Amino acid sequence: MENIEFEIAKLKRERNAVILAHWYQDSEIQDLADFLGDSLALAQRAARTQADVIVLAGVRFMAETAKILNPERTVLLPDMEAGCSLADGCPAGPFRAWRARHPGHVAITYINCTAEVKALSDIICTSSNAESIIRSIPEGQPILFAPDRNLGRYLIQKTGRDMLLWPGTCIVHETFSQRKIIGLKVRYPEALLIAHPECEQPVLQLADYISSTTGLIQFVQQSTARTFIVATEAGVLHPMQAACPEKTFIPAPPENGCGCNECPHMRRNTLEKVLQCLRNLRPEISLDEDLRRRALKPLGRMLELST
Repeated sequence: MENIEFEIAKLKRERNAVILAHWYQDSEIQDLADFLGDSLALAQRAARTQADVIVLAGVRFMAETAKILNPERTVLLPDMEAGCSLADGCPAGPFRAWRARHPGHVAITYINCTAEVKALSDIICTSSNAESIIRSIPEGQPILFAPDRNLGRYLIQKTGRDMLLWPGTCIVHETFSQRKIIGLKVRYPEALLIAHPECEQPVLQLADYISSTTGLIQFVQQSTARTFIVATEAGVLHPMQAACPEKTFIPAPPENGCGCNECPHMRRNTLEKVLQCLRNLRPEISLDEDLRRRALKPLGRMLELST
């Protein structure tokens, strides 16, 4: 492991490369990254980087976002098969047809989507900024929200805006068991349940606090509570434990005994693959320039509204 880390550090210097990693990556990648963040923070950091090479340790839509913002830079994804169930469940063709059936609606699209769907949208959002972006839309302006219906329902409740929702879900956040979480709350009555808004509504109704990944990490650092049940991808427990070693973090369980609270796409990336992509400068993200320019406009609107 030390040899791999040494080689990665050496290649980073030689290539003028930066490693941007999502909170859901394996702990080994998190510990090696130059920057850790959620989708909004990764997009913001990618927009500001001076590196020649960006290694996006996350999933494909995140690497595409980095490329949209950095057309002249080399953007690498350690495993090109690291996808996203939300992006896969919202293809560009059906999304275009959905928009056509609802003329006059503004399309606010969660960043968990392909570059093609971004290009068909009006504004991109993340779970960190979705509420403020929706509130920025004039009252009376009808809204389409895609692709996560759970996040959309949560935002309808928060903002009071009536939105039409695309019927997509995250394969991780839809698996958490309400029944098992209730059992954990009985077993740990002092524990707070914290949840990502991509979770199903029965889980959100039990939650003591709901926020984006970064918001959840900040909450556990500020809270006086000592025990937390965490309803989001299990990779987030690593930075929580690092920031608060004296506190206890319990991953919310799925309905069956599987490891379904770990995203199979996020976990495709490994230190070995990070090393190989730096060594070979591939897999590299490439986008048609017309597509990139069209996707940049709604992504740029998000960044403008998030400053």
